[in-house]
Amino acid sequence: MADAAVTPIRSHPVLRGLSQDGLCALDENQWMAVEQEARLAHVPVLFHAIKKDLITAARLMAYLSRRYRMPMLDLDAVQLDTVLMDRIDKKMMRSYLVLPLSKRGETLYLAMADPTDFKAVEDIKFNTGWQVVPILVEADKLMRAVQLITDAGTGIDDVFLEKAPDGEADAEDEQKTFDLSVGDKTEAEDAPVVRFVQQLLLDAIHKGVSDIHLEPYEKDFRVRYRLDGVLSNAANPSKDLQDGVTSRLKIMCGLDVSERRLPQDGRLRVRVPPARVIDFRVSFLPTSFGETIVLRLLDPASSRVPIEQLGFFPEQRKAFEEAIHRPYGMILVTGPTGSGKTTTLYTALNMLNTGDCNISTAEDPVEIPVYGINQVNINERIGLNFAAALRSFLRQDPDIIMVGEVRDLETAETAIKAAQTGHLVLATLHTNDAPQSLTRLENMGIPTYNIAGGVHLVLAQRLARKLCAHCKEPVKIPDQALVEAGFAVEALPGWHPMGPVGCDECNKTGYKGRIGLYQVMPVSEAMRELIMQGGTAIDLARQAAREGVLTMRQTGLRRVKEGVTSLDEVLRVTNL
Repeated sequence: MADAAVTPIRSHPVLRGLSQDGLCALDENQWMAVEQEARLAHVPVLFHAIKKDLITAARLMAYLSRRYRMPMLDLDAVQLDTVLMDRIDKKMMRSYLVLPLSKRGETLYLAMADPTDFKAVEDIKFNTGWQVVPILVEADKLMRAVQLITDAGTGIDDVFLEKAPDGEADAEDEQKTFDLSVGDKTEAEDAPVVRFVQQLLLDAIHKGVSDIHLEPYEKDFRVRYRLDGVLSNAANPSKDLQDGVTSRLKIMCGLDVSERRLPQDGRLRVRVPPARVIDFRVSFLPTSFGETIVLRLLDPASSRVPIEQLGFFPEQRKAFEEAIHRPYGMILVTGPTGSGKTTTLYTALNMLNTGDCNISTAEDPVEIPVYGINQVNINERIGLNFAAALRSFLRQDPDIIMVGEVRDLETAETAIKAAQTGHLVLATLHTNDAPQSLTRLENMGIPTYNIAGGVHLVLAQRLARKLCAHCKEPVKIPDQALVEAGFAVEALPGWHPMGPVGCDECNKTGYKGRIGLYQVMPVSEAMRELIMQGGTAIDLARQAAREGVLTMRQTGLRRVKEGVTSLDEVLRVTNL
């Protein structure tokens, strides 16, 4: 039998590609030697290449994303399914360095740092009986997560941890992270305040809350959660806990505990098992009976919502995807605060973030860092406004620009200019619907010929609560009310819309989760003519209707017809 050491080896396809693309100085024979070393050391070859400083982790990930046209998923943005973990052999996870992310039907989505490891895919497919779809993730985060979940602290070389340059701290170490799974048990047992805060944060995270409100009154201390856009009571802890909870949260945020007269803003970071890291933005505001505290949960998962989950109808999704894949032009997303604009924009950016383009965003503030995107925090106090950030972007060889909000003429002018000079620009406005966004730009002072030539699509949106699938039931609504809401008379016989009931699954609300209601309006040639002629928002809305563009109300009524949401909910969020 031939000696493995002298058996001819064809080098790893990724290594070969790196050499061919000039991203690494080694030739194929040298790469073959590296691959042999990796095999003898029983470590994946790409990890071994990084350990030997033959290529950086960042450059490797960018190359893989570009070469295989796979977006990178941030593991911190994923809540791992512990039940699913038990279905995959731990030794296999350690050997191949893979993690199961989620399962839909008979398809398993598998986190991998090497998308060419077909043996791993085939073995897991054989062992589970499921189809396997590889998802590219950052190798260092994958390694840490696999070690944590499989308790393999000494089973895998700490490749990335060892190779971090001196003075270059891990991003997680820049801010203290409070572990909600372990903590200091002695401290927690002795301090009801510590125990209360820990349980409060865990409960909010597990329920999918977006905001936690801690409100002091003369004789009460109230806790409320904002869930699916609606505030509701969560608890009424003892008034005696108020000062201690306030101090504890300030300590976690690194703020001045003694300052009780002025508002303070901070951030805190927690780790939830097995490897999920979540930030909170925290605001303290002095009131008559103490400081009211609002914690905004900044879950990275909110910036990683797949387009399938946003709630587009097929024709709306097709128009949106066509617009974001154009090489230039402006896409406007409009709606009030809390309508899901940022989620929609980041869904688009993540689809475009494949490593072969330069993406820059101006945000106020940057809430969730995303790998591969250059995110700029707006700071008006030092003169860094949206317009200034945009001007700087144009000197940074950008391909795609995102503007958190078009607030003034200068920002609008710069954004339109960028869209007309070969850049894709995504931006938000605060208007009631899509046609009003175009007239808003005109009212700001943008010439109509620039609006007509620069804006390619406008998307207006609202978020509606979805009916709980466990308890919803048909409700009787008078036909006249249904017709007034917008249903056709011929659609009414024999049909009743679904309504909320309330059960344990939905916390007795009748609703669970939210879905977007959209008006997706491509700017057609006919609309450009109308804009040039000074057409009003009403004129543009009529033209959009002639072209088959659904209003948000019409989108909502279709969701009512499908039983996804209730008529009351659609009327509430689309009452323009």
